[in-house]
Amino acid sequence: MKTTMLGTLLVLAALAGCSRDEEAIGPAQRAGKALDNAGAKVTRQVENELAKADRAAAEAREKIKDATKDASHGLKRATEEVGKKVESAGEKIQDAAD
Repeated sequence: MKTTMLGTLLVLAALAGCSRDEEAIGPAQRAGKALDNAGAKVTRQVENELAKADRAAAEAREKIKDATKDASHGLKRATEEVGKKVESAGEKIQDAAD
């Protein structure tokens, strides 16, 4: 009889310890939960900032690519113009020599 009562009391004590009621958890558990929540929040914020940085870097790469393309076209046009001027000057020199 004493064994049965003792067993029953142990089961009841164990069940009381398994309660998930917020008020039933201890200060260390609340602190741990707060730290977990804060860590998750910081992780989300860092991930959001990294995503923003990735988008900004992609936009910058695209702008650099466009600027390089424009500069290349400008250089090609300038080279063609210089070539025409040199050709014209060569023709004038040749005409003067004749």
